[in-house]
Amino acid sequence: MSDDTAAIKQLEEALAIQKKAFLKNQCPSAEERKANVGKIPAMVLSNRDAIREALNKDFGNHAQTTTDLVEVLGVAGRAAYVISKIDEWMKYDRRDMDAQMYGDGIGEVRYQPKGVIGNIVPWNFPVDLSLGPLCEMLAAGNRVIIKPSEFTPNIGALLAKMISDAYPADLVTVINGGLDLSKRFSQLKFNHILYTGNPAVGKLVMGEAAKNLTPVTLELGGKCPVIMTKGSVNAENVENILGTKMLKNGQMCITPDYVLVPEGDVEAFTGAAEKLFMEKLPNYAQNADNTGIISERHLKRITGMIEEAEKAGVKSIELGGEAAKDNSKRQLPMTLLVNPGRDLSVMKEEIFGPVLPIIPYSNLEDAIDEVNDGERPLGLYVYSDDLDAANKIIDNTNSGGAAINCAAMQGALPSLGFGGSGNSGMGRHHGVEGFREFSNPRGVVTRDAKRQDMIAAFMPPFAALGQPMADAAYKQAMGLA
Repeated sequence: MSDDTAAIKQLEEALAIQKKAFLKNQCPSAEERKANVGKIPAMVLSNRDAIREALNKDFGNHAQTTTDLVEVLGVAGRAAYVISKIDEWMKYDRRDMDAQMYGDGIGEVRYQPKGVIGNIVPWNFPVDLSLGPLCEMLAAGNRVIIKPSEFTPNIGALLAKMISDAYPADLVTVINGGLDLSKRFSQLKFNHILYTGNPAVGKLVMGEAAKNLTPVTLELGGKCPVIMTKGSVNAENVENILGTKMLKNGQMCITPDYVLVPEGDVEAFTGAAEKLFMEKLPNYAQNADNTGIISERHLKRITGMIEEAEKAGVKSIELGGEAAKDNSKRQLPMTLLVNPGRDLSVMKEEIFGPVLPIIPYSNLEDAIDEVNDGERPLGLYVYSDDLDAANKIIDNTNSGGAAINCAAMQGALPSLGFGGSGNSGMGRHHGVEGFREFSNPRGVVTRDAKRQDMIAAFMPPFAALGQPMADAAYKQAMGLA
């Protein structure tokens, strides 16, 4: 167990400092918010090489292009989008009012900053999931404390430096530590907590936060299914599915976890996969584009899943060559498992690695039932040339997000709310949904300045105004008037 005594003290002090600072400026102007979010693009772009280096150290090997597109440019683009929307998102949302009752009074929702938000970050996208949500948190006018994963210590140290160089500690700060710090984090009286990780820990975070009635956003995982309809198993679609699976080498919460394929098309799928790797990725297992598995423990867990399936007689297909003998970079090839038993760990647990079960089905209703029999996933993907059929599948399943003829893209758009359903989480970040998630939607009524309203009807004595009005309204409702 980690000794996080100093980190815990730092966290408690940081929370007190930020809460005090928030009380002095509870409604930052649009210009202040734009300036705060505006520091993020320069921060990641100027630290591109340092982010690459830190990710390589933490993962053993981290695909450079993934670093650039997701952890650097993706974050910068999200910040730019948020800045362009702050004025619009901050506008008061006017609501209907009965003019007969309230005259020219005004009812509106004003999106008020919540206060101090805690962000417990996972290891798989350590920059994107630290600084991405920060965009909407700052846009909503909050102050933020970020806790990076202990599995990415190099990125954690870099984030601490980047943030301290860009922001005062009473606005945004990073605190690194281990398991004890994580436990303490969710016990403190934040005004909101974002946790990204697995459902088991998500329940613990929510349980601790509930003791303080602290609202939570939980971005959890799950076994994200792919359903391929008849005629959709072709080289292009197979390449798209496997290409998405190779992003972070399967270590992504919205990666395809298993693929449901018409039973007559299983060989077409595996054949297209073998051809893809033979022609484009013959040495994938040792390629620079292959992101390493985050830890030796996680590596053993994944290889153990494969070994268990193979011992049970499941056909396995290894793609992309063999892992290096010393495997100091913790890289693995892609492995397809054809129709593994549902009692195997590869079908019971979220895989989070380069293993893809191929599940044959005889009719589409069976495939839908297979998905609905499990927990609600974070993402669900349908491949079909028939958009009506694809949308029917979407309408008859439930997931946090979904995509048609692609996978995981619902998590890439800065304008599209991202989050789970049921066991895969609750709440949203990204876009206006993120801004509202980290805001208090405060209902405000402004009375008619001329007092030409009927508000007095709610107050005694009722005989003069209230009861006659109630009687008249009752007769009208009953059709008696």
